[in-house]
Amino acid sequence: MKTLDGQEVTAQRATQPVGSALRIAPEFVATTVDTALGVRTALIARYLRAEGRYVIKSVTNEAVRDDVELNYPTVAKVGMQAIVQVAAPRCIFLTLEDEQDPLATWVSIDELTTAEGRILPPPLAAEVIRRGGSDARMEVIELLYGSAALAGLPPAKLIEKELGIPHRTASQWIIDARKAGRLEGMNYNAGRPARD
Repeated sequence: MKTLDGQEVTAQRATQPVGSALRIAPEFVATTVDTALGVRTALIARYLRAEGRYVIKSVTNEAVRDDVELNYPTVAKVGMQAIVQVAAPRCIFLTLEDEQDPLATWVSIDELTTAEGRILPPPLAAEVIRRGGSDARMEVIELLYGSAALAGLPPAKLIEKELGIPHRTASQWIIDARKAGRLEGMNYNAGRPARD
């Protein structure tokens, strides 16, 4: 993950506030090689507040083997949105300390994710479920919603999986968090139409 000027994406480069507690890199360059396909892909994604997510703005493909031709069937197999979905958690940061403190430690969503693919440790998830409409629950919903929506993934599914709750409950908690102003600048629209 790099910034447009070639720097590593770090908490210091996460200058765009989103929601009430998240900071994101406003844009990034992600590069990956699909060895089976024989294609290197570099894309630029930018956060668009109107969309509430990262949007792909540029894609460059390069054959990495002599037997690969960059034609429509080959390029069509490149999973551009999947690249954004893997990259975005490395560009979303939060702190558990006072965010106004210049010495506060900021961590990426990617750094929070365990080897099992979970963002929240099970004891924290259980506590969030028990606590009623607490600030802790709203913070967790903001974190989970933001990490999914900004990457173009369905937030309710992530919340269901992380907290082990039904879809209806996840949807209600998303509504509650939005009403509390926690999800400002983040959107997920299922079945979003393609744009020119």
